Amino acid sequence: MVERSFGTLETLTRVKVLNPAHPNKSTAIFGGKASGILNWNDLAYPHFYTMRQRIRSLFWTANEVDMTQDVKQFPTLSSAEQEAFLKIIGLLATLDGPQTVIAMKIADFTTDPSVKSIMATIADQESEHNHSYAYVLSSVAPLSKQMASFEMGRTDSVLLKRNERIVEVYNEFAEHPTIETVLKAMVYTTLLEGLFFYSGFAFFYNLARHQKMVGTSTMISYINRDELQHGKAISDIFRAALAEHPEYNTDEFASWIYNQFRHSVEQEVIWSRYVLGEIEGIDLEQMEGYIKYRANKMLRMLGLSEIYPEHTENPMKWIRAYVDNFDDTKTDFFEQTSRQYVKTSDLNGFDEL
Repeated sequence: MVERSFGTLETLTRVKVLNPAHPNKSTAIFGGKASGILNWNDLAYPHFYTMRQRIRSLFWTANEVDMTQDVKQFPTLSSAEQEAFLKIIGLLATLDGPQTVIAMKIADFTTDPSVKSIMATIADQESEHNHSYAYVLSSVAPLSKQMASFEMGRTDSVLLKRNERIVEVYNEFAEHPTIETVLKAMVYTTLLEGLFFYSGFAFFYNLARHQKMVGTSTMISYINRDELQHGKAISDIFRAALAEHPEYNTDEFASWIYNQFRHSVEQEVIWSRYVLGEIEGIDLEQMEGYIKYRANKMLRMLGLSEIYPEHTENPMKWIRAYVDNFDDTKTDFFEQTSRQYVKTSDLNGFDEL
């Protein structure tokens, strides 16, 4: 179970569209005051402008990707590859659909108009990701298999178990919006963006390195690139909000996050063994190491310490050929002021995936 309270249960209300009595520069990300007028040259967190520009620069649409060769190749895949292909598309669609909604809900409750704008951009891209899965399936599979793939998120027992806590945390925020529940929702958003997709991404990249389904792999690399930017953005917003609400900046909350990461890694390993067990070219032990490596990286982005010290290196280095990644230099989780947060979170660069 994930229910646990760490601070005062400050209920959030939906922000008014315009409130001219308040200043243009927001006084807080959640629970603050702002007029609703967005001036990108007068932000509480100026680097949010650069963040949005980076996300916007990645614009693409699914129908730009040529699927001609994939249409021809899909029937030639092994039965195990075809089954994994459909299951993983089902997983990705199950995760990306809610990502659109959660970004919009965070936008509803943030009092910082720059964060509202960033979330609107993320929601739009997540919507296109979801469309891309339908686009891929409509290219390679009959309608019956397309429908079955999208039904997986609510019928497959392994997938249901894997997503159990995501459902709890996201729905808790939707039903009871507070500082605590939005912070928890952002933790799980970073998990989705930086961990939960990655065994699925690895499957498609493995096909591509064997010259199979290259169109689909290209689409996945675009999605992967977006998710890396989204994960960085959400982790920055999370750390800024945490610095504004030091009552949650505690060992107890950090422990809760570590527990969620451990649980998520366990479920991702189970899922990867379930869906990739018969796939040639993917070593399941390496896949487990890669999942733990990704967890370490996402924890550093949140300002926390690694929990898998034996997995600080990427054991599946061939993946680097398909997408870049961020330098996620660790900063202190217990930053006590917004000023310190801005000072320590401006470091962005690229690193291996």
